[in-house]
Amino acid sequence: MSSPSDENKDSAKPSHFLRQVIENDLTQKTYALRKWGGSPGNAKHHQQGQVDVAKIRTRFPPEPNGYLHIGHAKSICINFGLARDYGGVCHLRLDDTNPEKEDTEYVNAIIDAVHWMGFEWKSNFNNQVIEHLYHASDYFDFMYEAAEYLIESGHAYVDEQSADEMRINRGDFSTPGKNSPFRNKTPAEHLARFREMRDGKLTEGSAVLRAKIDMGSPNINLRDPAIYRIRFATHHNTGNKWCIYPMYTFAHPIEDALEQITHSICTLEFEDQRPFYDWLLQRLIEGKLLSAPAPRQYEFSRLNLTYVITSKRKLAQLITEKKVDGWDDPRMPTIVGLRRRGYTPQSLQLFSERIGVTKSDSWIDYSTLETCLREDLDPKGARAMVVLDPIKLVISNWETLHGVDALDACQAPIHPHIPELGKRQFNFGKTLWIERSDYEETPQKGFFRLFPGNRVRLKYGHVIECKGATYDAKGQLKEVLAELIPDTKSGTPGSDSVKVKGVITWVSTHEAVACEVRLYDRLFQDAQPDAGGKDFLSCLNPHSLQVAQAWMEPSLAKAEAGQHFQFERHGYFVADAHDHTSNKAVFNKAVGLKDSWGK
Repeated sequence: MSSPSDENKDSAKPSHFLRQVIENDLTQKTYALRKWGGSPGNAKHHQQGQVDVAKIRTRFPPEPNGYLHIGHAKSICINFGLARDYGGVCHLRLDDTNPEKEDTEYVNAIIDAVHWMGFEWKSNFNNQVIEHLYHASDYFDFMYEAAEYLIESGHAYVDEQSADEMRINRGDFSTPGKNSPFRNKTPAEHLARFREMRDGKLTEGSAVLRAKIDMGSPNINLRDPAIYRIRFATHHNTGNKWCIYPMYTFAHPIEDALEQITHSICTLEFEDQRPFYDWLLQRLIEGKLLSAPAPRQYEFSRLNLTYVITSKRKLAQLITEKKVDGWDDPRMPTIVGLRRRGYTPQSLQLFSERIGVTKSDSWIDYSTLETCLREDLDPKGARAMVVLDPIKLVISNWETLHGVDALDACQAPIHPHIPELGKRQFNFGKTLWIERSDYEETPQKGFFRLFPGNRVRLKYGHVIECKGATYDAKGQLKEVLAELIPDTKSGTPGSDSVKVKGVITWVSTHEAVACEVRLYDRLFQDAQPDAGGKDFLSCLNPHSLQVAQAWMEPSLAKAEAGQHFQFERHGYFVADAHDHTSNKAVFNKAVGLKDSWGK
């Protein structure tokens, strides 16, 4: 738990409606007398505790049925960030109420992703460190107890209509629903039948437990929603203990209350469920199963990011149909994919802060995300020269000026704005690798690089004058020829006496190190690939991955997996977390130096 100073709290944190809600609650002391029993629990458990030192409690409650994506990253930053900024605690809760979809692989991936994002779920209680990592399935016993209480108090009943009958009798937005013929049986009859559900005596789909609210409500979510169903499935956490499982809309408010959450923050699709959230908690507080004040639910708009899909089903389809290479493919919007691509926790936190929190749906342009990564990497990414599409440059007068096999030592800053990092060393020689696109036999207007008769500077090296090129039997460019202009070496007296308009990067063939560079781009060509019923697979970008066999300067030979660099002229890159080794260098393009899609 953290308690920010007033200085930090007031230091340009952008305000939004959630901050206003929290600040008002703190001013009004809405939760000031709320108690915390040291762990999640019922009313009696917390009443035996002490006044909660956490000013607010939030939670991040992903369902462990897939890998977290960029939308979850926003939610992580909101929930953990608000708790941090207002002296509170954020719980990490694995909402594992569905036994057929959850998997320990996803549980571990979620925990790792939140840690990587830079957040913790610890606090101090009675001089002990408490880990606020919880599973919804840990509360199944209480949920069952709550369900029996609702039945006994006349607020729930077992319905044995077929699924089609329930759908028809539910009505629609213009037609009120009809009461189930099972609705008015006695609580004792419903309780006996519910226990038969629990004991496995009824088949799947033959019965559900429903809340008894109002079948004529204009809010369809209050027309006696199902709160328990039968599932003969092994649960990853509770095994085969249960064959009935709570519905998410029933479990969610109970989980919040047991954990003494103050502000339950979720996306707008849950707005219509809020009346049931409040109804359920009020009933359980009336029955003294839960303590007041109850948590409050607040909704914000989900993240809609251009050129991205976040549907778990569609992301899984990309994998099963071999369109990408797994959940951590650097083109995927998953946190593991973004991480492997080269995104940093700081860039994702900056992105979340910059796009803000609203209650209205809108689209965020992908370039906003890329800008945040550039801003994070520019001040800390070491510089290096890499030639992605190499063609040989031959300095024809090198031996005359410097001698046979001579090399000229050059140097460049590791980072131009952090001189204390020092210099990187490399050599200039007779033959160099340059980019194929740096030569044109007949240049277009505005082309200032190599063409016959033109002079350019080889960055950190010498000025050369292009003398032409040689071609192979098929007419393909083979070598570029040039002469070195004496006394023009960078950093030496008089080196700027020869004025040039073009500067190009290079690496010496004598010491260049081979590497693989994966040039990633946006996975989709369409800004909204799955909008309006479009076939999102038809919108795939065929150029989202291009692999270059490149040459890099020797300083990169010591790069470690996960280390970021700016490849001069090309963009920001990261040594691949999986495939990069000391024997085979593999780099992923994280983002270019500027937005190439906005033009």
